[in-house]
Amino acid sequence: MAFFFASPIDIDVKLEGEELRKQVDMKTDKERTASCPVYYDGDSVAGQVTIRVRDGTRHEGIKVEFVGSIELFYDRGHHHEFLSLSQELAAPGELHQVQTFDFLFKNVEKQFESYQGINVKLRYFIRVSVARRIADVTKERDIWVHSYRMPPDSNNSIKMEVGIEDCLHIEFEYNKSKYHLKDVIVGKIYFLLVRIKIKHMELSIIRRETTGSAPNQYNESETITKFEIMDGAPVRGEAIPIRLFLGGFDLTPTFREVNKKFSTRYYLNLVLIDEENRRYFKQQEITIFRIPEN
Repeated sequence: MAFFFASPIDIDVKLEGEELRKQVDMKTDKERTASCPVYYDGDSVAGQVTIRVRDGTRHEGIKVEFVGSIELFYDRGHHHEFLSLSQELAAPGELHQVQTFDFLFKNVEKQFESYQGINVKLRYFIRVSVARRIADVTKERDIWVHSYRMPPDSNNSIKMEVGIEDCLHIEFEYNKSKYHLKDVIVGKIYFLLVRIKIKHMELSIIRRETTGSAPNQYNESETITKFEIMDGAPVRGEAIPIRLFLGGFDLTPTFREVNKKFSTRYYLNLVLIDEENRRYFKQQEITIFRIPEN
């Protein structure tokens, strides 16, 4: 029985020069990871398709596609393809044992960066289709896309005051509002008035993912990192330094309204906890962008 249900066609996709490219681990549907080569906007995507068959397998045509799609997890089954390029590899005919075909998608514009989040996945992949009368046989091979953005022209520091009237007054300052993925957040927190007993203070980075549009809009927040920056009660006039290296965390750039399907934003969340375990917090959005790696 296994013989009849096994696919009579085996497809293998090899990407040209993939072993020389940086690799990114991508989660697959079965909770496994697959290694994907990294490409950039404007890179050509070339390679070879090898098809192995039992001798004399008839087909209705073979094509290769380069696809960019957005998959929203609440809308499973509907893939929004924002990029679709196609090439015919073979006209209808017969396949004999092993055949190899070359393909080239030259200087492809890759408008968005690859992303795999909680409720959304943006992926680029090569899809090979062998058309048959009974059922088509397809094979997909993912690549990963990184996009560089020019450093922002203006990058002002963040200064904010927060407090509770007659109880607490603090001022916090971060050196910039926009950071690259390997940057360092440098800041200070000044205590101008302290009349409540603070037990400790922590700083976290929160990623907020927004998918869809109203009324089917979903927001998911996850804490990327959280660490204690002060333990014990501060006094008036005290200053707490902050130095946070971003390079060690699993961050993506900030994405805003990608193809009108999703956004990903980052926030610095400062939390003070008093001796009665009451929490006082203040969030500030920061922008994260990618620059070329050395």
